[in-house]
Amino acid sequence: MSQSTKKITGLQMTFMVILFEIGSTPMFLIGGKVRQDAWLAMSIGAVAGFLLLLLYLWLQRRLPEMEWTGMLRFGFGRIAGSLTAIFYCGYFAYQAMRNVRDLGELTAITLLQSSPMSITMLVFLIIGGYAIWKGAEIIFRLPEILLPGLMLCYFILIGLFLLMKSADFRRLMPVAENGLRPLLNAALPDIVSFPFGQMIVFLLLWSLWEQTGVPSKYTIGAYIGVSLFLIFMVMLTISVLGPNLSHCSVLPLLEAVRTLSRLKFIERLDILAAIMIFIGIMIKMLIFFFCSVRIASILTNKSEKIWAMAVGAVIYGTSFIERNYTQHISIGLGPSLKVDVIFQVVIPLILALAVLLRGRKGFIPPGR
Repeated sequence: MSQSTKKITGLQMTFMVILFEIGSTPMFLIGGKVRQDAWLAMSIGAVAGFLLLLLYLWLQRRLPEMEWTGMLRFGFGRIAGSLTAIFYCGYFAYQAMRNVRDLGELTAITLLQSSPMSITMLVFLIIGGYAIWKGAEIIFRLPEILLPGLMLCYFILIGLFLLMKSADFRRLMPVAENGLRPLLNAALPDIVSFPFGQMIVFLLLWSLWEQTGVPSKYTIGAYIGVSLFLIFMVMLTISVLGPNLSHCSVLPLLEAVRTLSRLKFIERLDILAAIMIFIGIMIKMLIFFFCSVRIASILTNKSEKIWAMAVGAVIYGTSFIERNYTQHISIGLGPSLKVDVIFQVVIPLILALAVLLRGRKGFIPPGR
């Protein structure tokens, strides 16, 4: 990609990292199986995810003029690298499908109970496809518009919880009463896979930065900030609902917001919370969708506009495979997280080793 086509600023990259990592994470109680220690499991996952992020940044710095497809070809060879890239294309499309289904289910539960879920999911997918059609510059402008308002809404909710004394942080006690092993089991690999390991998508996005090199400072700062925010949101949810109810709840954040129903001057705050979650899921779906399209476009030398329609059709069709929301959640927070390890950890580690070996043998990374 020529320097003239790199139009993504450092601020846009920072905002995208924050909004992407928030995504649908507050929708669930990540690490809820360790009850009141879920925030500790989230902290361990964030630290492990940070180490993974350093690996991704190292790969990008080592091969600065390449995106993920080019790195795979350089490390594994043209044929094996292209085949691996095809698997990543499918993997990102699968993740986009999960977010589309999340949007459809959440809409049916909170806002439009009488509307067919197939229609609402199609609308969200068309919006995402249109953004991809317009290009990366438009996609990265969205967080500039959405993130300030989203964070303002989160801070308002947090302020209301504290003001109304709905949050009792004594519910976070006792701390680590069963030792370290349950926390590690909860964090590794599940919390690393979701949401922190999903940062792998930025190996397809960092090359869009308007400056030469890698936006490490912007990315690391955004990662640390959003990790602390997510840890605090887990603590807040548990302190409002208690460890048992928050673990059993399907949508704990919405349940926590509904505890503010005794407010006299404002009603249906759960709708506000649902819209906030919509924004995060929509951005995450859009990025996964875009990365799948980008890989397909690079591999075939065809326009991203053409592949946006083809990949979008596949995502929409596969979003109906899971029979109901219960099955959707059980797969997404179960077997799916184990498969994520292959794409987020195993392959990048093997690639890093291959890059090191090729570097020692004097191979020069090819141009884009």
